[in-house]
Amino acid sequence: MTPLYLMRHGETVWNAEGRLQGALHAPLTARGRQQARWQAELVAGIAGQRLSSPQGRARQTARLVFGAGAFRTDPLLAEIGIGTWAGRRLDDLQRQAPALFAGPPLAWYDHCPGGEGLAALALRCRRFLDALQGPALIVSHGITLRMLRLVALDLPPDQLAEGEMRQGAVHVVRGGVCHSLRHPKDRD
Repeated sequence: MTPLYLMRHGETVWNAEGRLQGALHAPLTARGRQQARWQAELVAGIAGQRLSSPQGRARQTARLVFGAGAFRTDPLLAEIGIGTWAGRRLDDLQRQAPALFAGPPLAWYDHCPGGEGLAALALRCRRFLDALQGPALIVSHGITLRMLRLVALDLPPDQLAEGEMRQGAVHVVRGGVCHSLRHPKDRD
């Protein structure tokens, strides 16, 4: 597998509020813009394709990481569809429908009304990875990046929730392992 440099978009207003975003857009916070600047420093000088999800928060981050016009978007990098749960607060949903959250971590993505589901996301991520030619620096979303990592490392689906997908960091998938790079000023 070609090296992957995975970057989650910076913190958004909705991340700070605990709202699910899915296909909807919320702008980056000041903290989210700082996280993107840290990522820019971490990937400076790394050669490879520069790619982003087409969704607003990822494009906003990619502009700060790579520069305007220095990347291309790919719809295969969009966040997992969560149907009618987009824009809702996660804690409200957990209180209203606790049975849907009783399974393994992140399995609830398969229960989103009108959502995409994890199996469909895995197929989309496989299509994306199969088409890659050479190293790639990717700005996308938490669940999509987790799935890219899972597929790239050929891990079983029950390991989707393992490991972090931290905003402001760069998660490097290379040589059959994943490790994270953090900016020295990223202290929380």
